[in-house]
Amino acid sequence: MLLYLLFPLLFSVLGVSCGENNLQSDVQTKMGLLKSLIYNNTKATVTLDSSALKQLIQLLSESSNHSRRISFSVYVKSNVLTLGSGQTVKYDTILTNDGNGYDDRTGVFTCPVAGTYMFVVDSLSKPGIWLFLKVNNNAVGKLHVSVAHKDKPFVQISRTVIVRLKSGDHVRVENYSNNGIIHDGHYSGFTGVRLY
Repeated sequence: MLLYLLFPLLFSVLGVSCGENNLQSDVQTKMGLLKSLIYNNTKATVTLDSSALKQLIQLLSESSNHSRRISFSVYVKSNVLTLGSGQTVKYDTILTNDGNGYDDRTGVFTCPVAGTYMFVVDSLSKPGIWLFLKVNNNAVGKLHVSVAHKDKPFVQISRTVIVRLKSGDHVRVENYSNNGIIHDGHYSGFTGVRLY
């Protein structure tokens, strides 16, 4: 009976390894752990090495956590945004939201799985705007169009940041000063993806 429980575990571990294109040594390590679980398979009972079982369960949970895909891409579609100081930019159209971390009602991405993430903010904005990419309450990236460009009605700006996040961290784009103008119609967006 115990073997019936171990076979799905074996296929699950091997399936995760092969599906993620991990190195062959990783598969061999997991196979070695499985072999060490069973001391004598010829008897009616199976003897298990509890420390190897714990390691195998840990590897399985880490593999499933690492394979979880988290990404989002949103943009301003409907209206030009005029923002006040400290206001979070609410992108009104979602292209993708794998993992459901982005909330279009608040404009905030809440990290569902800890890891290293890449965020990109791009904006077609009027001169004088300051945008901050914030993790919780800390600025990790800034965008600005100088008023020296006042002869241009709009300027395209962009910023890319890679940061480590814990589960539950909040990431948002915040306008720093009054009267920040962001153009609509696919020109201004916010994207994030879990790298590993």
